[in-house]
Amino acid sequence: MQVTSRLSLMNWVTSQGLTGLSEPELLRGFCERCCAEGLDLSRGLVFIDTLHPIYEGRGFRWTDRSSNESDMFEYGSTAEGDPNKNWRRSVFYHLLEHGEDEMVIDLADAATLDFSQIGDLAEKGHRHFLAFVHRFGETGALGQMDCLYSYWTTRREDGFTQSELEALRDLVPVLGLAIKSAQQVDIARTLGRVYLGRDASEQVLRGRISRGVTERINAVLWYSDLRGSTGISESIGPDEIIPFLNDYAQAVIDPIHEAGGDVLKLIGDGVLAMFWGEDMADARRAALRAEHLFRKNVAALNKRRAAEGRPTTSAYIGLHVGEVFYGNIGSQDRLDFTVVGPTVNEVSRIASMSRSIDRELLASSEFYKGLDAVGRRYLVSTGRYALRGIGRAQDLYTLDPEVDASEPVAGSYERYLAG
Repeated sequence: MQVTSRLSLMNWVTSQGLTGLSEPELLRGFCERCCAEGLDLSRGLVFIDTLHPIYEGRGFRWTDRSSNESDMFEYGSTAEGDPNKNWRRSVFYHLLEHGEDEMVIDLADAATLDFSQIGDLAEKGHRHFLAFVHRFGETGALGQMDCLYSYWTTRREDGFTQSELEALRDLVPVLGLAIKSAQQVDIARTLGRVYLGRDASEQVLRGRISRGVTERINAVLWYSDLRGSTGISESIGPDEIIPFLNDYAQAVIDPIHEAGGDVLKLIGDGVLAMFWGEDMADARRAALRAEHLFRKNVAALNKRRAAEGRPTTSAYIGLHVGEVFYGNIGSQDRLDFTVVGPTVNEVSRIASMSRSIDRELLASSEFYKGLDAVGRRYLVSTGRYALRGIGRAQDLYTLDPEVDASEPVAGSYERYLAG
């Protein structure tokens, strides 16, 4: 590949990386342009560790022939089991252990080498293999994202020429920088969703990070906490506390997201969430849908945990509607993107009252009044209560017992929630 062609490809990768072209598109464009310039690639694979609560990293593939392989894949921990054994047999592990940056292999010799994957590549007709490890500096690493790994193959019998190897040595770091940049953006979005919540994360990433910048919105607020969690935590071993909390947090958070809500804050075993939109009647119904899905989740979870001899519980849920301030609250160097206002205090008091009167769901008068006529049929008053710290008494509502007792009513309620 001529110097002018290399520069042209470097400029293309840089410009497309800056515009935000996806990693699979970057890799495909890179490989196709290499082939067009006479660098006869047959396969390219790039992967990089990341920061993610489930996956250890993400990889991208390109091949010169159609296949059933996806152009992107995610992988879990390689710390133990078969993934660890495969990792330790990889060319990349060998390079890291020996402090080397690249390895060239004639795949005709694959059967004599104890490296994972290269035998399969040889069987598929690839003839020459080049692997790179591009290490990041200490300040360029982010968690376990400290290297970019890649390999490249050709089907030509005589393999890569020396000039082609030199071209790839020049070009792959530029591609790696573009992919690393894309992954850092993805990490920012992932961490934002995981630690701030989905909508709050989008607000922050769009630049709403100034202290005191908030907006007034009307929202349905959800506040829930677990029944008897303190006693359960005291009765089980320390190593069981976190799995216990995680099980029930998953059971709460998944239905909130499924119903279109946003989780704003985890407070011990408590969850603060909101549902909002142009049609607040729809937001109210979405909150009821999330509560219904949670009850299904927790029934399945309790069945599994009981079979394992582990403690079970449920949650008290309070629902309320009102105006809140939504945005950045805190100090200059520690902000929280959340909701504040009297409505937030009130929904937490409603959830506490559900514990006092032993009702798993309590909804405020404001929530009840804003439901359509059909929705109001499924809620019944539990009485009039003065909430601690709230200046006025109000009726609180719970789900009509007929929803659980009567199959026709239960079916009707599910159809209502489905919209």
